[in-house]
Amino acid sequence: MNQADLSKLVSALRIAVKPKPRRFSCPEGPAGRLEKLRATVTALVKYERIELNHPRAEEAQGYAERLISDAIRNGDCHKHTMEMADYWLNEKQLVHKLFKVLAPRYQNYNSSFTRLVLGPKTYPGYYVGTAILELKGNPFPALQPETHNYHYWLHNVLLEEAKKEFRSARQDRNAGTTESVTAES
Repeated sequence: MNQADLSKLVSALRIAVKPKPRRFSCPEGPAGRLEKLRATVTALVKYERIELNHPRAEEAQGYAERLISDAIRNGDCHKHTMEMADYWLNEKQLVHKLFKVLAPRYQNYNSSFTRLVLGPKTYPGYYVGTAILELKGNPFPALQPETHNYHYWLHNVLLEEAKKEFRSARQDRNAGTTESVTAES
């Protein structure tokens, strides 16, 4: 099978996924690690915004992205996609939410479906590296305010020009005083 055919079978993710899984400790071993990831993906689909430690959030983001992108690409009639949704979502009513709510919401998205924001550092104490993992387009208020470019607003342009005039006038005045001082000496 050539590369072009392979790209049609596997949907491309819109986030950078690390080649090796993150190593977060789990006393139950690899099976317990997968259970924690399944619980994380289930909570993300259920609540649409969760706060957890950064390594687990970063790894669960890739699995959630793949699950949503397969749901958009293949729909609920595809056997493999339904099996994956059934595996990753512990609560079975969330499979309906995945296909009927989230897939139509992200149908026309060109970017990733999730957002990972680093949590605040608490002081004093040990910083565990918290992160907030959320689905874009959720009903909650934004975590980070939108940044606007106010540089070209009229009053800012006028203030910048006034500053330039003031600085040039001050520079001319200082140059005039230095010329008079050199002429006197």
